[in-house]
Amino acid sequence: MKKLWKSLAAVALTASLAGCGSSGSGDEKTITIGASVTPHAEIIQNIKPDLEELGYEVEIVEFSDYVKPNTALRDGELDCNYFQHTPYLEDWVSKNCDTDDELIAAAKIHFEPLGIYSSKHTDVSDVPDGAQIAVPNDTTNEARALQLLEAQGIIKLAEGKGLEATKADIVENPHNVEIVELAAEVVPTKLNEVDFAIANGNNALNAKITDNLLVTESTDSEAADTYANVIAVRNGDEDSQKIKDLLKVLETEKTAKFIEETYQGVVVPVFEY
Repeated sequence: MKKLWKSLAAVALTASLAGCGSSGSGDEKTITIGASVTPHAEIIQNIKPDLEELGYEVEIVEFSDYVKPNTALRDGELDCNYFQHTPYLEDWVSKNCDTDDELIAAAKIHFEPLGIYSSKHTDVSDVPDGAQIAVPNDTTNEARALQLLEAQGIIKLAEGKGLEATKADIVENPHNVEIVELAAEVVPTKLNEVDFAIANGNNALNAKITDNLLVTESTDSEAADTYANVIAVRNGDEDSQKIKDLLKVLETEKTAKFIEETYQGVVVPVFEY
């Protein structure tokens, strides 16, 4: 019986050590990247040949949710992931990891500006009295949506609210617009039911409404710097050769042109090359 327990303990220890490795693939010439389908995996696919030229086997694991990519990275199944901005990453880590820096951002790659879309109006200034405007209902994106409306002169917010603003902070509303709060992924699907919809770039792409884009957040706004999408890694792996090589081929003019030509302002590169 003692031998049996020793054997089981050895197996458990081996499994534990395997989950704590510094490489998702266990092979220094294989790089395993977790990514959302659009636009992240598409951007990685564009530079996959460049990584292969450096001798890497590239595995792109596509995810449709915002939890599994970080879980897989934390548990050593991925070398990095690409789907989120830093505030989301830091919040997830604080709730799901042993330390607040277990996963970190290695580089900012692109920004997905919130955009105002409409199938009923051709100009943002064409705001009828009582217009319905759909916005994401999560705290961060709703504040960004309200700031965008303020930037367009549609509403005015109380001073100093910034990225914590809610519709309760609207102090001027000359057109008496109605703010319709919906889940971020639902907003673009309701485009034909409201006057305007304010949607994240990835959700607009998925819903195929980008032809209805009227205006976006400024690329030099507070939101653009704060909510740039990042390559996330386990702490310490940012200095590994495979991550350095990934960033070397990703942060290039080729990637910037691909993003600009493919997404037409719905996704914007933020890195320097």
